[in-house]
Amino acid sequence: MAAAPEVEALLFDVFGTVVDWRGSIERLGRDFAGRQGLPALDWAAFADAWRARYQPAMAAVREGRRPFVRLDILHRENLEAILPDFGLDRLDGAARAELTLFWHRLDPWPDSVPGMTRLKRRHILAAQSNGNIALIVDMARHGGLPWDVVLGAEVVGHYKPEPAAYLGACAALDRAPGRCLMVAAHNDDLAAAAACGLRTAFVRRPAEKAPGETADLAPSGDWDLVVDSLEKLAERLGC
Repeated sequence: MAAAPEVEALLFDVFGTVVDWRGSIERLGRDFAGRQGLPALDWAAFADAWRARYQPAMAAVREGRRPFVRLDILHRENLEAILPDFGLDRLDGAARAELTLFWHRLDPWPDSVPGMTRLKRRHILAAQSNGNIALIVDMARHGGLPWDVVLGAEVVGHYKPEPAAYLGACAALDRAPGRCLMVAAHNDDLAAAAACGLRTAFVRRPAEKAPGETADLAPSGDWDLVVDSLEKLAERLGC
């Protein structure tokens, strides 16, 4: 797949693929601690603990154990669960709300904006994220991400990797799945998209991982494209 003129829309996973959630939360946490006068804290561990509750929280929605709620609500609930583990259970409501909004201020990887700017010359760029609309819009304004449209969980009422999340996004764009390319740093996301008929591009993001973590360091499937950056993806797609 050196070039794919038949692909019209690129659907992007956002957390980890386009933005550095782990490094951003660590940076934001250190700044927050300084302003709050908090004792030293391992903010990288805090980020990992928070993220570890991400999939289990969405599973409750996917499995019908609770109605669909936007990701901001799940992030706040997951935050409340880990605060005691880090000695932060005395934070007031305003501080907890500020922490929750960390996810709205994640920084792009260095190649994301230049790569996406090139890709946008020939393709529709859609955020295909489990993040809610306000979260993704705030993040785009913070980091200068040039989306054409924000799709994903809140739009279709389903969290990835449910098939309805991918097929609903394609339908919203009025594009057949085969004319959409799912771009992600996570193999399970691509496997689910491929099962729905989408094309696939794996982006290596080793810096997303905690020390010793090995998942998604390499492609595990026969994806259409494997690249090291979004700028490399633009090259492969002739942009």
